[in-house]
Amino acid sequence: MDKQNSKYRWLVFVVVLFTYLLMASQRTAPGLITDQLMRDFHVTAATIGLLTSIQFFVYTSLQIPMGILADRYGPNFFLIFGSTLTGLGTIIYSFGTHEYVLFFSRILTGVGDATIWVNMVLILAQWFHRKEFVRLIGLAGMTGSLGFLLATVPFSAWIDLLGWRMAFLSAGLLLCFCGFVLYIVLEKKPKTLFVAEQVVDITNQREKTSMLIRRIFSNRQAWALFLCHFGVVGGYVGFISSWAVPYGMNMYDMTRSGASQLIMIGLIGALIGAPLASWVSSKLETIKRPYIVIHLIVLLGWCSFLLFNGQPSFNLLMLLFFIIGFGYGASALTFAAVRQAFPLNEAGVVSGFANTGGFLSAVLLPIIFGNLLDHFQAISGNVSDGYYYGFIAPVMFSIIGLVGVLLFKEKRIDIVQGK
Repeated sequence: MDKQNSKYRWLVFVVVLFTYLLMASQRTAPGLITDQLMRDFHVTAATIGLLTSIQFFVYTSLQIPMGILADRYGPNFFLIFGSTLTGLGTIIYSFGTHEYVLFFSRILTGVGDATIWVNMVLILAQWFHRKEFVRLIGLAGMTGSLGFLLATVPFSAWIDLLGWRMAFLSAGLLLCFCGFVLYIVLEKKPKTLFVAEQVVDITNQREKTSMLIRRIFSNRQAWALFLCHFGVVGGYVGFISSWAVPYGMNMYDMTRSGASQLIMIGLIGALIGAPLASWVSSKLETIKRPYIVIHLIVLLGWCSFLLFNGQPSFNLLMLLFFIIGFGYGASALTFAAVRQAFPLNEAGVVSGFANTGGFLSAVLLPIIFGNLLDHFQAISGNVSDGYYYGFIAPVMFSIIGLVGVLLFKEKRIDIVQGK
């Protein structure tokens, strides 16, 4: 029996996704204790901002190197290593007595976090048929959003019960335990269950890294997926994580907690978008067509902010945030397209390349949006003008994403048979 026809693959699926759930929660969980950190460590808001962003920058910068390493040496080791390293970083965070310790721990967590998505995509690609993979990648994307949800009310209640240090310590220990379970499930047990497949990976001819990078960077398909992911991720992650709450407070006179509900609406959209888009794509047996529709809907959503002078009605605003989140959730289709268009031994580096595009836009959008807001607000003296022109940035990003998905040339070989 081979891996892709065994019942064992479902155990792999559950363990890998549970680990991703916990790792995703630790990306945003420190934001729950911002006030306590400022009080306990006597640090400024600027220091907290840098502490928050450092993991994000580490994550983004390691996506392509991680893809190369995963293709070269296999994804199992790096996922086991990454979950354990994230756990150790979280444990060190819980024992931190100085701000430098906090920075060191978040760098460790960022390195560990950088391993999860690319290697998870490769592991699922190894254990599941293409048609199954298209459906399951949506569930994987939804799991990340559930991780963000776990880092809201549930983890906040856990902090209230145990205190922030014990809460993070327990999360770190659980992640280290996940690393051990991953070793058993991905490495130890398969060696006895699938003996005939152990030789396959060794026989693959390895291309020089420099040649591989040059070939991927000159590949039209890879750039199409880079642009495709760039267009939908930055709007959600970049805008919602930086300007969504101030926008709600300034334009709709909402309280901070009320404006944070906009983020929750986007999160609900992401939770629905990931599995629904994958299910539709699987049913239609095409990735490109539904993905074009999703990009168009997201583009129209951002254009609506311009159409209504930066201040649509409140009900429409709720719908627009849902659409933005839905598009982010559906971005898991990018990696279904990678699985379809590239051989498995290149899927890691291409996935890392595409993921870099998404998170590069998440880095750039808050900066560009903020500069546009400041510039036009200073000219007119009206904050609404600043936000109106600020929305030009996500509109342009969405156009880039639409161009990317249109440039993608779909290969539908064997998708019907599920091979």
